[in-house]
Amino acid sequence: MTRCILFVLSACLVIAQPKPLDWGQIDKETLQHFSALVRINSTDPGGSEKPVVDYLKAVLDKEGIESKIFTRTNLADPSIVRPNLVARLKGNGKKKPLLIVGHTDTVNIDAKKWTHGPFSAHREGGYIYGRGTVDDKDNLAAALMSIVLVKRQGLALDRDLIFLAEAGEEGATSIGIAFLVSEHFADLDAEYCLAEGGSAVRTGGKLRFVSVQTTEKIPRGVKLVASGVAGHGSVPLRSNPVAHIAKAVAKVSDWQPPMRLNDTTRAYFERLAAMSSPEDKERYNGILNPAKTDSIQEYFAVHEPRHNSMLRTSISPNMIQAGYRFNVIPSEAEASLDIRALPDEDMTKFYETLKSVINDPAVKLIPQSGSARPGAVPSALNNEAFRAIEAVAKKHYDGVTVLPTMSTGATDMAFLRAKGVQCYGIGPAIDSEDGPKGYGAHSDQERILEASLYQFVKFHHDLGIELAGAK
Repeated sequence: MTRCILFVLSACLVIAQPKPLDWGQIDKETLQHFSALVRINSTDPGGSEKPVVDYLKAVLDKEGIESKIFTRTNLADPSIVRPNLVARLKGNGKKKPLLIVGHTDTVNIDAKKWTHGPFSAHREGGYIYGRGTVDDKDNLAAALMSIVLVKRQGLALDRDLIFLAEAGEEGATSIGIAFLVSEHFADLDAEYCLAEGGSAVRTGGKLRFVSVQTTEKIPRGVKLVASGVAGHGSVPLRSNPVAHIAKAVAKVSDWQPPMRLNDTTRAYFERLAAMSSPEDKERYNGILNPAKTDSIQEYFAVHEPRHNSMLRTSISPNMIQAGYRFNVIPSEAEASLDIRALPDEDMTKFYETLKSVINDPAVKLIPQSGSARPGAVPSALNNEAFRAIEAVAKKHYDGVTVLPTMSTGATDMAFLRAKGVQCYGIGPAIDSEDGPKGYGAHSDQERILEASLYQFVKFHHDLGIELAGAK
């Protein structure tokens, strides 16, 4: 009887395994789709997401995958169409869906800075060049291939698999994720989400670690405005707004908001310490040591500014505007501050503290709403999703350490986390040297390792099956 039971279980496990795939052929197909997507100018401003959505829909239609298009009408100019696409493969409903996301827009370009055309998808030296190659048409192509391959394999799913190709991520969330979450969340509602924000990091051609974004800092803009009496520059005035703004900016720059770790950053530094040199290990492990923390934070501020930003709500004064000619004291001067808040920062209290730091009644602090993303609790590190990411990442990336990270930049996962979706940012292998060379996301040029694109598609596909496939 025992043998019979074991035989039946074994047979069931074999049946549940996905059909073998011809990855050589899939790599060619991936290159075809990725190149086509990169060649479409979907910059904001300057391009359009609609041709990208048209291309994706044609691919999905050919595979027999139904999709919906959601577009927020531009009341100022109805001719501007910036659509979002949502496709779904139905599961058996045992578990809530898995959402896989890529955004269809990119930042704009300065064509003069590009050695290869920004929309050429030029291949050279093992790289593919073009705007969006690492932000975010890599995730877009990988998500497309994942849902297509699951459909072709006829895999049984415990979860619906939802593919979202969203518009407006690079600064127009009102037509993308904010619109979708507000008006069409039922079409996105999922337990887990995989989107941008992570990567496998190589240095000197060697894999060091895999980063998985589990939380992010929240952008908050602030304008400082100083007012005074205009006058002739030959008669200096104590009320000169330029002087007041300059002093305010200096005080803000000299102030370091208090350090505060969360579950993600605590795990990040602990795991980073375990894989670092003895000197760096001591530094990462000593962040909370009262005798060392001041000198460590100062070291970070000078030598590892990204780590310094991960420890606190950060402020960067990026713009100062005043005056219209050299011999006129202006009646107003202003400075713009880029604040990146920790996910749980109480901004009302933070602004009050900032006012006290500036301590100048001549300077007004005016929060800027813009396209603010919501704060949200970081995604968990002890659930099924993160364990699956760790296991699949170690399988595909030579067993290197997986680091949960808090992004200092912003992604649209903030909107989904605020709705209770556990979101994880993933991405292909990148060279740490590419950013300083000017080839990273938002850089004057952009490129991806062709081999890492194919590797990422395999990782994305296997992770999707691990999380959504019927057990």
